Amino acid sequence: MAASSFIQKSTPFLEYLIDWQSELPAIKLADVCVTPDNIAILSVDVINGFCYEGPLSSPRVKAIINPIVELLKNSWGLGVRDILLCQDTHDPKAVEFGQFPPHCVRGTPEADTVPEIINLPFYNHLILLEKNSINSVLGTGLEDWVIDHPEKENYIVVGDCTDLCTYQLAMFLRLDANSRMLKRRVIIPANAVDTYDLPVETARQIGAFPHDADLLHATFLYHMALNGIEVVSALI
Repeated sequence: MAASSFIQKSTPFLEYLIDWQSELPAIKLADVCVTPDNIAILSVDVINGFCYEGPLSSPRVKAIINPIVELLKNSWGLGVRDILLCQDTHDPKAVEFGQFPPHCVRGTPEADTVPEIINLPFYNHLILLEKNSINSVLGTGLEDWVIDHPEKENYIVVGDCTDLCTYQLAMFLRLDANSRMLKRRVIIPANAVDTYDLPVETARQIGAFPHDADLLHATFLYHMALNGIEVVSALI
């Protein structure tokens, strides 16, 4: 299909997608946290290597730090105590470096949690899960944690990237519940997730895949909603 035909054919859906994203509702955090013991918050890759330094750092991702910190503070104040940080902590010879530039290597500042989260007074009570791929479940112990906590009926997922690590984690939580016939609410607040931008021309110059952040962010939010994940504009 020619590019012009593809764009023309896709325009009605893209217009729908923009409207859908702009009309996402905000919901009250207090309404979600009525029973704080049945809630878990999972934060994905809110670390220096995606926010402040290194080849994969992004100003778009950095911008979600404050909304995430506010969500964690407010949730803690409402009694939520199960907050898990799923974070890249790569082996220096990680196979993933064949797909992405070396980043967030174990023992380097890139792999450290961002200081805004470290400075939270309850940081030492958070659970850190180190991962060696974009998947937060494989080799991290997260699946066992989820199975061992059947009381968790509400999961809030935040972090980056919308179309990579965050997407895979939210989809695991949704599909795991579906397969095991479990009542589970998986919530994505759109103001607390984002992805990176790499324009086509820049990607061509460095020999990488281009990555349109606005398009992919919206598309993957929609795809998660299509699969039964509750996508909201924010938890207020």
